Amino acid sequence: MASKKKNVRYAVVGLGHIAQDAVLPSFAQLKNSRLTAFVSDDPEKHKALGRKYKVENYYNYNQYQELLESGEIDAVYIALPNHLHKEYTIKAATAGIHVLCEKPLAVTSADCQAMSRACSKNGVKLMTAYRLHFQKGNLEAMRALKNKEIGVPMLFSSTFSMQVRPGNIRTRKAFGGGTLFDIGIYCINAARYLFEAEPLEVFAMIEFPSDPRFKEVEGHSVVTLRFPDNRIASFVASFGASSKAVYTVLGSKGVLEMENGYEYSEAMTLKVKIGEKSRTKVFSKSDQFGAEIEYFSDCVLKNKNPEPSGVEGYIDVKIIEALYRSAKTGKSIKLTGLPSKAARPRTNPGIEKPPFRKPSLINVLSPTMD
Repeated sequence: MASKKKNVRYAVVGLGHIAQDAVLPSFAQLKNSRLTAFVSDDPEKHKALGRKYKVENYYNYNQYQELLESGEIDAVYIALPNHLHKEYTIKAATAGIHVLCEKPLAVTSADCQAMSRACSKNGVKLMTAYRLHFQKGNLEAMRALKNKEIGVPMLFSSTFSMQVRPGNIRTRKAFGGGTLFDIGIYCINAARYLFEAEPLEVFAMIEFPSDPRFKEVEGHSVVTLRFPDNRIASFVASFGASSKAVYTVLGSKGVLEMENGYEYSEAMTLKVKIGEKSRTKVFSKSDQFGAEIEYFSDCVLKNKNPEPSGVEGYIDVKIIEALYRSAKTGKSIKLTGLPSKAARPRTNPGIEKPPFRKPSLINVLSPTMD
């Protein structure tokens, strides 16, 4: 049954870089979503961000259960380190609170399933925060492939790299760090929705450069995914190279390329070339986080099942587990048991929200040195 409420009240759990840089500012332009509470152990963040966003409800992590039972919120946006996603999702679900959770959904596929079960059992919505499923450039790329503009899509290749800041949580194994969980997951998800299929077999090599940053997690990963109908996806994800975020699809008749394909702070450029003819379209920077929050709130208010769901998050984590096994054994890993009908991003026009001015950050650094 649809709700009679006009908006969904959110608590943002975790006030690190992604929350401050992208999530919090989004609420100002959303009519169906209201920022109501913060969860953080940093009182300076509470005071400064509360004043900035006119939020009066502050909680530390030990008070999370109190927040969930307070009646002040309807949903949480979980922006915590990866290893905490399961705990904070299940606690919210048990209290009847809807969950929009940052990717990766969790650090193991078993954790992803436990999160989905808890949400289903308690009748709350769970969505994996894949913002690119609503971004117009990526939806246009999907449409071009679906319409066979470059013929039959055959090969996907991608590079996603950055110079990670020393000490950042992405370099901590216990926190669910590593290239595959942080940035490689974008490449995996893109290959899956562009090919509209699930991989059958995977192979990975990971490297630990002689750099203090990479004592616990790999600095580079090189991946190959074999899809049905003889299609191949390959990508490189790196924490130790200059910033790049591009994917290319080679078809039987032409080429599609997306520059800045995974970014949220820059414009994206789509190029399609068939023989001597080509077209280029630039998609201006937009508020991708606002788009996903607005969509999730609409699902809550109208009692619709959100996509990307917990199943979508589970599949990518299942693939990443196989990739780490491959890297450890030096052998390719065949995938079995993946859901056969995972939902894909809809190719109808995406939700577009105008960009906002870059906010000032409180007690947090960018994850990159670029």
